[in-house]
Amino acid sequence: MEIKFNDFLISDNKALLDLKTIKDFLRRSYWANRRTEDNIERSIENSICYGVYHEGKQVGYARIITDHATMYYLCDVFIDEAYRGNGIGKKLLECITTSDDFRNLTGVLRTQDAQGLYQQFDFVTDSESFMVRKVK
Repeated sequence: MEIKFNDFLISDNKALLDLKTIKDFLRRSYWANRRTEDNIERSIENSICYGVYHEGKQVGYARIITDHATMYYLCDVFIDEAYRGNGIGKKLLECITTSDDFRNLTGVLRTQDAQGLYQQFDFVTDSESFMVRKVK
């Protein structure tokens, strides 16, 4: 899948992913800053990944874990700080949530600071039933 959005390309072609850009951003994130480079690489290999590109440079990313039948887990979503505020994150989420692969599946995600963004795509806060088992 490839979609043009203004001067940006959104693609699920893993060959286009810039691993260094992804690792650098995740290292700065609050949710993935303790992952090893090996774990990041394995997570990419075993997931569906979307990249956002501007003039060949990767400026965004999202990773999806799914059973392809009932649900998907959306994670590691980022837009490079220099490119935020241009609707790129919204377009990326629109591409994912309306795609043939995911639009009829239940989507799950975790966020500490972007609830307003995800609510625009019909995600709702479910603190009553969501549970987490963290690695020790």
